[in-house]
Amino acid sequence: MKSISIKGSKRESVGKVATKALRNAGMVPCVIYGGKTPIHFSAEEKAFKNLVFTPNVYTASLDVDGQKIPAILQDIQFHPVTDRILHVDFYQLFDDKEITMNIPVRLTGTSPGVLNGGALRFTNRKLKVKALPANLPDFISADISKLRIGSKLVLSSLFNDDYTFIHPDNTVVVQVRTSRNATADAEEGEEEATEAAAE
Repeated sequence: MKSISIKGSKRESVGKVATKALRNAGMVPCVIYGGKTPIHFSAEEKAFKNLVFTPNVYTASLDVDGQKIPAILQDIQFHPVTDRILHVDFYQLFDDKEITMNIPVRLTGTSPGVLNGGALRFTNRKLKVKALPANLPDFISADISKLRIGSKLVLSSLFNDDYTFIHPDNTVVVQVRTSRNATADAEEGEEEATEAAAE
C-alpha cells in the first residue's frame, strides 16, 4: 500500500489553550496510539490534504522530530462549519501485527447486462479487510465482465490469500438489476436456455 509522509513535532502541552494556539497557527493536534504510550504531536494542516481528501486509502509515514513511525489514520475530527481539520488520531503499525482497514473496490471489465440496459448497483464501494501491513492492497479488483441482468458478484469470488474480509461470504459487492429498457439480455438468456435444451 502506498504511503503519505507527514512531518510533525512533539507537543509539550496538550491542554485546551495550547491546542487552540496550534490551530490558530495552522497546525493540527494529533495522537499516535498502538505503541507503549500515546505520542502527542502536531503537523501542518496542509500536510493532511493527500491523506484525507482522496477516495484512495494510504498508510502514513509519520516523522515526529526525526522518529519515523508507520501508522494508519484511525479517526479525524472536522470543524462543523468550516470543515477544517481539528484533530487526528493515528494507529501505529507493526510488521507482525494484523490491522483492519476499509479498502476501496475498483470495478474492471464491462458488464453485458449493463450494455443491454440493466442498472449497475455498486452497493459496497469499500470492504473491510484484515491483514499484515505489508499485505494491505491499494484497492480490491472486482471483475464485472460476466455480470448479466439479474447477476450478482458476491464477496466469496474476491477471496485473496493476503488478507481476510470482515464481512459474510455472501455479501453482495455489485449487481446488475433489470430496468424498463433491459429486454435484450433477458431474451438472449432465454434463447440460450432453449438452444441448450434442444441439444
